[in-house]
Amino acid sequence: MDTSTVIVVAAVVAAVLLAAAVGVFVRLLRARRDLKRAGLPTGPRWVFWGALAYFLLPADLLVDPVYLDDIGVLLLALRSMRAYAERDEFSDTA
Repeated sequence: MDTSTVIVVAAVVAAVLLAAAVGVFVRLLRARRDLKRAGLPTGPRWVFWGALAYFLLPADLLVDPVYLDDIGVLLLALRSMRAYAERDEFSDTA
């Protein structure tokens, strides 16, 4: 493989990872909005704002073209918010 092919493949992989990270970021924002509209607590505020800051700030654990760490942080925040909401929802009905 020549250099230009490697660069194109790397750019495509980076673009796909960025699209996945943005998709998860949008899901996190929608989940928080939907939880607030439903009157459910959204969990500890630092989970949401920490994930948002990690996604937007330039300091990352991995180099920026590799968005796997961003995706992981956003997925953990989304999972945490949903688990907190489900736990609170079930404790209200019991």
